[in-house]
Amino acid sequence: MWNPRVESLDKESIGHLQLKRLRESLKRAYENIQFYNSALRARGLAPDDIKTLDDLKRLPMISKDDLRKNYPYGLLAVPREECVRVHASSGTTGKPTLVLYTSEDIRNWSEIMCRCLFMSGLRRGDVFQVTPGYGLFTGGLGFHYGGEAIGAMVVPTGTGNTERQIRLMQDLGTTMIAGIASYALHMAEVASEMGIDVRRDLKARKGIFGAEAWSDSMMKKISELWEMDCHDIYGMSEMYGPGVGCSCSRGEGLHIWEDHFIVEVVDPSTDEPLEPEEEGEVVLTSLTKTAMPMLRFRTRDISRILDVRSCDCGRTHKRIARVKGRCDDAFSINGVKVFPGQVEYVLMKHPEVGMNYQLVVEKVGALDQLTVMVEADPSKIGPQAQSLESALFRELRSVLGFQPKVRVLPPMSIERREGKAKRVLDLRK
Repeated sequence: MWNPRVESLDKESIGHLQLKRLRESLKRAYENIQFYNSALRARGLAPDDIKTLDDLKRLPMISKDDLRKNYPYGLLAVPREECVRVHASSGTTGKPTLVLYTSEDIRNWSEIMCRCLFMSGLRRGDVFQVTPGYGLFTGGLGFHYGGEAIGAMVVPTGTGNTERQIRLMQDLGTTMIAGIASYALHMAEVASEMGIDVRRDLKARKGIFGAEAWSDSMMKKISELWEMDCHDIYGMSEMYGPGVGCSCSRGEGLHIWEDHFIVEVVDPSTDEPLEPEEEGEVVLTSLTKTAMPMLRFRTRDISRILDVRSCDCGRTHKRIARVKGRCDDAFSINGVKVFPGQVEYVLMKHPEVGMNYQLVVEKVGALDQLTVMVEADPSKIGPQAQSLESALFRELRSVLGFQPKVRVLPPMSIERREGKAKRVLDLRK
């Protein structure tokens, strides 16, 4: 599954391939999708006007709102009868965002998932437990097909029923797990309650996690807790699903598969493209999606393109920093913008901190108040709680630039979720 001919292409060849595929994808969208036809005409553009990759910035961007407005088939570039699959993300306004796939799309998705999983250590003969949900959510099936293509034995548990997940890991000898980072912590908690030590009694020593932003500090905590080699996978349903990029073991950040995607980082307030190492919103353009090409899709993810031209792993595809958070995850405390990842970075540096935390935002009189609720490690609760509160308060005050409240709670005090963790509870709304 290591394909050096593609994964180690020189930069010039990658650029030529991207331009060719961009022009093909743009032509298909312009000729078959009224949304793109109208958007390009409004800018006085036609597909032949895109002559270099630098011309990409002349194209309009697309967002989730545009997908909802064109629900269900308005962004299809092929007849509906050619579609063999549909996936969806949750609908915050009552409508989900639908993504449809042709057989070619499914093959492309499986191929990039193979790359990510192989880069993360999955091999033929591994027992690969897939804990993300199956169904309309893209996570489960993406990992599933990639794992089978590599030749691993896939255990399609899906989400939930954590005790059964642990028993299956023990009985089947699971060697690698896929899922959400916060769920890996939750599984370790449940295993401990069952009298199972995840390092002593389980064989899972490889993990690949995505679907939510998680800090380097949390990655270190999971690695130490499970004695596990952890990898970060990046993607979203609008770009097939997971598999847009993945971290290797040799360098910082995540390799983006540039033969399938063009990655930009823009200033979210001005939409102007940013230079490498400048932090902003990730914008992705699909190059090989046939059913629903996505041109300059606003992901709302915050990252930066790394200013590096090579990686010791041998892959030449561009790297972005691990996602810091989302534009819409940030919240304001008396005019100061806060990202949950900033808080997580501080918390996870302390071994006394347990498995879960939550940020509670509320009004106290006319002012906003942030309270950081954090569970203590079961072996560290007691007299140390007050000193931990003081240490966290000092560090968070320095990082955030204002004084939060900090409360250290007993283990299992904060509500658990078997999907993405709910990190922010905003009571002002």
